[in-house]
Amino acid sequence: MSLSFDDFLKVDVRVGTIRRADPFPEARRPALKLWVDFGPEIGERKTSAQITRHYDPAGLPGRQVVAVVNFPPKQIGTFMSQCLVLGVPDADGEVVLLKPDLDVPDGGRMY
Repeated sequence: MSLSFDDFLKVDVRVGTIRRADPFPEARRPALKLWVDFGPEIGERKTSAQITRHYDPAGLPGRQVVAVVNFPPKQIGTFMSQCLVLGVPDADGEVVLLKPDLDVPDGGRMY
């Protein structure tokens, strides 16, 4: 399936800073709850992420991540996810978060 450039432009991918991270023991698969600040235009959004293999909640606040911010909210167990933090699989298929190479302002849109 091909994707047109116009379709690509519909996906709003932004950088944000994790402000809070908590365990999500109610999730079916091991996950963390994240609160990500996308700057004044978008504000803070929350999400859950299956990133427990490589990340501890205490080490995540202050870390910048890349996320899709224009998906509709999705109920995940008892938690409403408002964005999708992006990652890629390591050699074992475990999630490694995507982040900017340098610090950038929160809310910056990918292009």
